Amino acid sequence: MHSISQYQTFITDHFSQISIDREPKNLYEPIQYILSLGGKRIRPVLTLMAAEVFNCEYKKALAAATAVEVFHNFSLIHDDIMDDAPLRRGHETVHEKWDINTGILSGDAMLILAYQYFEQYEPSVFRDLAKLFSKTALEVCEGQQWDVDFENRDDVTIPEYLKMIEYKTAVLVGAAMKMGAIVAETSEENANLIYDFGLNLGIAFQLQDDYLDAFGDPKTFGKQVGGDIIENKKTYLYLKAVAYADADVKEQLRHLFSIQPSDSTDKIEKVKELFNATGSSEVTREAIKNYTFKAFEMLDRMSIEEDKKVVLRTFGENLMGRKV
Repeated sequence: MHSISQYQTFITDHFSQISIDREPKNLYEPIQYILSLGGKRIRPVLTLMAAEVFNCEYKKALAAATAVEVFHNFSLIHDDIMDDAPLRRGHETVHEKWDINTGILSGDAMLILAYQYFEQYEPSVFRDLAKLFSKTALEVCEGQQWDVDFENRDDVTIPEYLKMIEYKTAVLVGAAMKMGAIVAETSEENANLIYDFGLNLGIAFQLQDDYLDAFGDPKTFGKQVGGDIIENKKTYLYLKAVAYADADVKEQLRHLFSIQPSDSTDKIEKVKELFNATGSSEVTREAIKNYTFKAFEMLDRMSIEEDKKVVLRTFGENLMGRKV
């Protein structure tokens, strides 16, 4: 097996060679543009890693990994339109650089392109990849809709929130890993276990994103700290704080998450104080650990060599300890 940094290099080199030079330009140039913006590309890295975990050369999984990344970027184009976001990875979003109609249509084309990458595989592998992909793509849409619905609800429960982040974020992490297993043609049990490994890591990753948004170091986090608080997003931290708070603190939290002052500095600090006072921040850290350990339980049941379990465990531990 290779290291994470090596897999990232493989993916970076691979995407640098992808050229979508087709007509009409206004459909394909935005696709080339968003794919060129890079990012961590963690999902395709996981596809390559999973293939090699099951003794398949990573190159065989490059097409599936590309499909995962193209799909992920399709979802980002549409998310940015829904959020009216001006920037993505420090650059103009597609709908800002072109227009909303272009963003919608280029995103639609990316979804189709993602499917086409599976055509490089034998029929039985193609069938399993396409079946998993269809299921995952629909779940991502469901997760996104729940996220939108929750913005206008004051009664979101913890189980509902966890289901939302599972569908919106974690299922694609699990699918990315399972695609590597499908390409490697390992056993169904192994493929399902590595999916669950990725799924639980994906939930841990999103919960950690919630936590770092409030308590991360601005120098390393890469995004504005307190962004979720400014936008009144009811994250796991908020929901746990409300659940543990007495009536007075609960009222304070609900008030703070109903206002949008021109300067949010005091609001962010007050909310963070309440997250700490209610024990919400500590409970969130525990949940991150618990989901990471759930992922490790899947590893223990997998029929692979011990050194490969160590590689996957190290990856999970690094994810749990990240600051960005």
